Amino acid sequence: MTSTEPRATLVLPTYNERENLPALVAAIQALELPIHIIVVDDNSPDGTGALADALAARSAQVSVIHRAGKLGLGTAYVAGFRQALADGAEAILTMDADFSHHPRYLPAMLEASRSYDLVIGSRYVRGGGVENWGPERKLLSWGANRLAHLIVGLHARDCTAGFRCYRRRVLETVDPATIRADGYSYLVEMLYRVQEQGFSVGEIPIIFADRRLGQSKISRSEILKAGRTVARLAGRRLRRAGRRLRASLAAGPVSWLI
Repeated sequence: MTSTEPRATLVLPTYNERENLPALVAAIQALELPIHIIVVDDNSPDGTGALADALAARSAQVSVIHRAGKLGLGTAYVAGFRQALADGAEAILTMDADFSHHPRYLPAMLEASRSYDLVIGSRYVRGGGVENWGPERKLLSWGANRLAHLIVGLHARDCTAGFRCYRRRVLETVDPATIRADGYSYLVEMLYRVQEQGFSVGEIPIIFADRRLGQSKISRSEILKAGRTVARLAGRRLRRAGRRLRASLAAGPVSWLI
């Protein structure tokens, strides 16, 4: 990434990631890319927020947003996006803080953002995949993405991926604060809204590696919320299709010949 390329900011939500955060920030900085890192910490009991402050004190490349408690992944994104836009970022990245999304893919993400409004680091395109997952988790993830792809009409193969790069104009058009879903289902609704607005979406292959340290944040309640979000978006899609059909019928038989 050269000085002529757009300014990039990485939004990094954290909750109890003290074991991973220093190594992750170091790995990102080792790439020598002009990416500013915004850590959005939800008052982690393990002291992640204080550790993030120490990292920010040592490097102008890092800043921290402290929140009062565990308020959810979606609102963490909103807080980070708002700050990134206020700071003038043209490319806004998101990734998990546990090394499941490896920093080595960041240069490719930024390069692809030259061609697409939203770039997704994808497990489900040629060259992508997962490591250290059991059969049950593989089936659950594949099934959830397939369901969103078919029922909601999402074009991307990896609809639930949090490794993304948004162009500034996407977040200015699709106000992240208006997304109803929270948690990991926020990602599904955000993708739906991006596609609904006609923005281009591209995917690059990544290998998703299960976290090395700490505990997973995926729970049964997250899975249920994702299911409700998919059902709601499918209903919205059907209503939009119905409105288009009624408009075509109201326009008369000539419109069918155009």
